[in-house]
Amino acid sequence: MKTTFFASAAAMLLATTALAEDRLSAVHAFPETLIYTQSFLSFVDKVNEAGEGVIQIDVRGGPEAIGMFQQPDAVRNGVVDMVYTPGSFYAGTVPEKDALVTANIAAPVARENGGIDLIDEIHQEKMGVKYLGWFDSGVCYNLWTRNEPSLDADGNLDVSGLKLRGNAVYNAFFSDYLGAQVIDLPTTDVYSGLERGVVDATGWTQIGLIDLKWNEFLNYRIEPCFFSTDLGVIVNLDKWESLSDESRQILTEVAIAHEAESAEALGEKRDEDFAALEEQGMQVVTLKGEAAENYLAAARGETLERMQELMSAHPSGAGNYDTLVDLFYDDSE
Repeated sequence: MKTTFFASAAAMLLATTALAEDRLSAVHAFPETLIYTQSFLSFVDKVNEAGEGVIQIDVRGGPEAIGMFQQPDAVRNGVVDMVYTPGSFYAGTVPEKDALVTANIAAPVARENGGIDLIDEIHQEKMGVKYLGWFDSGVCYNLWTRNEPSLDADGNLDVSGLKLRGNAVYNAFFSDYLGAQVIDLPTTDVYSGLERGVVDATGWTQIGLIDLKWNEFLNYRIEPCFFSTDLGVIVNLDKWESLSDESRQILTEVAIAHEAESAEALGEKRDEDFAALEEQGMQVVTLKGEAAENYLAAARGETLERMQELMSAHPSGAGNYDTLVDLFYDDSE
């Protein structure tokens, strides 16, 4: 009888412990093979190790589970608890994400100066999600082309005739400054678009071309690079508030650590990728002097103009505009 009592008590204790463990469902925007997704999955592993018995993240998959452009609404509506995605995928709701796109600093600096805290406040107010962390920062974008790019007499990039793949991250720059006719394609369709000749150039980050196999078609990288990645983790706010204090602390501490670790790791990966691409024959075309200065100024200026216009159209207005620009851009760089 005594044995039965203790066995029952132990079973009840185990059941209570299991019930007390917080669990989050998660999806990621890009395929599992991409370096950025691998970074997010590394973050999940760190949380699950640090949070054993307290908090666990269950990854449901990537765009095959929930379409990449549907994921932000899915986390806002509670269909899934956590999403790793570019802020540009929900720019209509949180245009302030362009502060990250135009940044020339990495996440650890923005964490220290209060920039990420402000971005979190804005996400909570406008989207009903917790902005947990800005991952994989410090990596910028290049234009990559199949054929040797043309420069005009002043050394400016001439994109006439290019079938340029675009997306929400850089279309303002591509269209308004470069004057390009862009063809919007999701990341998962770019390989076939290049293969079939639908597009012959694209913007993409300094990392990942090899993972995506786009280097099979793209032969030139245009410098200088522009923009910054705006990849982050957002959590449904109701779910966040339902977590225990210990769970929230673990998630926050691991996220802050991963911001720094991922920025360092991806910097090393960029150098490895560039070396591998150049060994395979990738050629680099560098804009110089005033042409380079105008190119970079336009990338930032056109994007910030878009941000300000979209912020002004929101009932809360553009009150944070100047603060965001100051927090995410170091003029001394």
